[in-house]
Amino acid sequence: MDDTDEIVQEFLVESHENLDQLDRDFVELERDPSSRDLLASVFRTIHTIKGTSGFLAFSRLESLTHVGENLLARLRDGKLVMTPPIADVLLAMVDGVRELLAAIEVDGTEGSVDVQAVVRQIQQVLDGGAVLEPAAAPEPAPEPEPAPEAQPAAETAPAQPAPVEQVAPVEQVEQVELIAPVMPAVPLEPVAAPDDHAPAASGPKRNVAEASIRVDVDLLDTLMRQVGELVLSRNQIVRQAGLLDDIDLLRASQRLNLIASELQEGVMKTRMQPIDHLWSKLPRVVRDLGAACGRQVRLEMVGRETELDRTLLEAVKDPLTHLVRNAIDHGLEAPSDRVAAGKPAEGTLTLRAFHEGGQVVVEVTDDGAGIDPEKIRAKALQKGLRRPEQLAQMTTAELLQLVFAPGFSTAAAVTNVSGRGVGMDVVKTNIEAIGGTIEIDSALGRGTTCRLRIPLTLAIVASLTIECAGDRYAIPQVSLQELVTLDAERAAHAVETVSGAEVYRLRGQLLPLVRLSSVLGVESERSDGHVVIAVLQADGRRFGLVVDRVLNTEEIVVKPLSTRLKSIGVYSGATILGDGQVALILDVQALAKNALRADALERDQELHGDSLADADAERVLLAGVGDGRDVAIPLSMVTRLEQVAASKVERVGSREVIQYRGEILPLLRLGHHLRSTTTGGGDHLLLVVYTSGGRSVALVVEEVRDIVDGTQVRSDIDDQGLVGSAVIRDHVVELLDVRAAVLAADPRFFTVDHDDLASHPNAATPELEVLR
Repeated sequence: MDDTDEIVQEFLVESHENLDQLDRDFVELERDPSSRDLLASVFRTIHTIKGTSGFLAFSRLESLTHVGENLLARLRDGKLVMTPPIADVLLAMVDGVRELLAAIEVDGTEGSVDVQAVVRQIQQVLDGGAVLEPAAAPEPAPEPEPAPEAQPAAETAPAQPAPVEQVAPVEQVEQVELIAPVMPAVPLEPVAAPDDHAPAASGPKRNVAEASIRVDVDLLDTLMRQVGELVLSRNQIVRQAGLLDDIDLLRASQRLNLIASELQEGVMKTRMQPIDHLWSKLPRVVRDLGAACGRQVRLEMVGRETELDRTLLEAVKDPLTHLVRNAIDHGLEAPSDRVAAGKPAEGTLTLRAFHEGGQVVVEVTDDGAGIDPEKIRAKALQKGLRRPEQLAQMTTAELLQLVFAPGFSTAAAVTNVSGRGVGMDVVKTNIEAIGGTIEIDSALGRGTTCRLRIPLTLAIVASLTIECAGDRYAIPQVSLQELVTLDAERAAHAVETVSGAEVYRLRGQLLPLVRLSSVLGVESERSDGHVVIAVLQADGRRFGLVVDRVLNTEEIVVKPLSTRLKSIGVYSGATILGDGQVALILDVQALAKNALRADALERDQELHGDSLADADAERVLLAGVGDGRDVAIPLSMVTRLEQVAASKVERVGSREVIQYRGEILPLLRLGHHLRSTTTGGGDHLLLVVYTSGGRSVALVVEEVRDIVDGTQVRSDIDDQGLVGSAVIRDHVVELLDVRAAVLAADPRFFTVDHDDLASHPNAATPELEVLR
């Protein structure tokens, strides 16, 4: 509304902010009807809107808020008690106010909006002291828009005419209200009606700070761009000053560095907004959707004050709303089902936001039924997303990631195949577009957590600059976990090749490696045998990026790429470094796909018995089991290595188990199995995990020594748990009978999921044929 004067514009902005608070207060009042603080806060808000609308001659808005104020006064004075039907009437009033404000925003008038039905409905409550004909619950809001329609409430209003308007109270209040706008520096609250017994100071504070001004967003964006250019100039000056032998210039550059950093931080703060600006609209969405789906939902919000760049806040609005709606619609069970499962009838939906490692983490957690990984496996097989043998090898965490596959559960979500999935591919795409990630954790019967990791800002980011084939590249530090440097001698033994993919064992865990030179199709300039690894994390998985050398860390200004370069898929942007050189910013998500693709290749080759699998069958994992005794485990039988707290071990009958990735994992202590004396008693256990057919067993070892090349296996040992011996590094090492160890941990392991083994209990698995 370009022609509306400044007073009306200020009134509209303030009223919309107040209405957002009203939605939250009314929902809270349903839970705590006796809260005088909430009632006083709501009363003052409606009173303020009514007084200003009367001054601005918005008669319908004044009439609606006047009857609403009368109803709130009776609630506040204890003459009426807040009930769900009365809450529906008050929410219908709020919707009517929103609709009138939307009309005023368009052309400065109330337009053709008719709120008489809502006025009559409120008057009916005032006359009868109760709702004779309950108001229909507002339809669930498809998304938290600022101005939902009030028509549903109007349609359910009684048809009887309202009594004659109470003229005297209106005139009295209007005579007082007309004075307030003449003194703009004085808030409208002090002129509240005399029957407002609650002191103003006792009510909850408003979200809008009194000492604040509103600034055009375009101006903030311009300031941010200028500060970005200033940061580039500062980096160049600081670098050049360090090269010159001029102490005065060096001091001046250091002072410039400090001032520019403080200015940058200040401008970035002007763009930051609490995530509560986004969350404030969700209580109404949760209430309406819960009523429509037949769910009882309690919404908890932790970390409202966590701040995020306003651009990112807008970008994450739709994905977050989608996750909330999914949690209610598909995650939480019906009250009767929850009671039958031993849960409270009311489900809990928790929103949590906090800072971690230079990122904002937002979690959406429900205590519902959780996601059944077997149903995901079945649906993925039905849709042809993976081959049966691939699905059989996938862990629970990997199966959960399938809900993000495009087309995974469009119409299928109606059948509740996985309890999640509609549009989840879009959610992931939107989050990754702003440099974020999304993860899912779920426990069947206990609930699901969707975790978003979002950068604080997209404009200026801390980065690590590296070099490959003479060119410089930048890696965002939010994705960097650590740096590892291997000298030539150590690298020759530590970097292994598993099924054609390079890996490095970092503190007992296999780390897939991606050589940046191979990804870029260039020749590495490193010829001394040293290996420099940047350990990165993306999609919940770690991998190592092998680079030529690490240069330094600095703050960079992200510049968008030309459309000609976006199709390459390896770069997320560009920047100008302190020495004036242009550097491309690496897309960690795209690089991760290379590492994960190599991981998938390894599984595929093991399943199909490629020649590479035969070659790698001779590679073994050396593990200590006590008494200074080592055993060799074929690397093809090692799914992964894990370290877990010893306190997590539980007992089921006579066997030890541990909860692992959403399943119960049987444990076998190899030292006891092989009758060795073990030290035991440590705080952590080292596990060698073997997975087949979607089921896993963990072998507990005392130490993981190395991955080495074995020689020909000789079946010269007839002892429990061993199948032979091999010469490894000039020493004879016993070779573990993995099948016997697995059966000792889980006697039904090879008979539950494999029909062929069920018919022939003595048949060996394809992997074990390598050892026979």
